[in-house]
Formats: sequence, C-alpha cells, structure tokens
Amino acid sequence: MPSSKREQARIERHLVASLTDACETAKAEIVGFSWLTHVADDAAFPASLKVVWVFDTQASKAQALARGLGERMLELTAIALGEAGLELQPLAPHVQYDSEEQC
Repeated sequence: MPSSKREQARIERHLVASLTDACETAKAEIVGFSWLTHVADDAAFPASLKVVWVFDTQASKAQALARGLGERMLELTAIALGEAGLELQPLAPHVQYDSEEQC
C-alpha cells in the first residue's frame, strides 16, 4: 500500500491516465469492446486491484475471448499498470471481462 494519501492520489491519477490510453487502444482494435474500469480496496491496494473490460454484448465478449483477444487485453493492462508504476504477478486474477448486458 502507498505510504500516504498523497502518494495514493498520485498513483491513482497515473493509473487512470494509463488505463484510459489502454481503453482507447482497445476500442480501435477489438470489435464490441466499449469501456473499462477499475476497482480496489484502498486498504489492500494494489493487491485488491481489479481491471474490468466491458463489452457491448455478451456475444461480443465471447467472440473476442474465443479469438484470443483476452491476451491482448492482458497485455494492454500490463502496459497500463507498468506506466502507473504497478506490477501485479500473476496478472490474470486482476483482470475481469464483462458486458453491458450483465453490468
């Protein structure tokens, strides 16, 4: 956990900016991808961090994952976290896929 609220805020700003870049990249590359978000428990950050990739429909999500694009989303997540100064290994448990139909 970051040592101070100021440090937490700095990391959060960098994380939001880098995840926004990842989101824009994915929108251009992955059919049906809509947006992403992240959630975390501040008391257990960064171990509690979850990045959620959201598709327009369940069918779009299933098609993207069947085509192996989950690896691309993991790669974009890793890049974003690295830019924010965070490293989570293994990364897959911190990434989830959802759809607007299920949200």
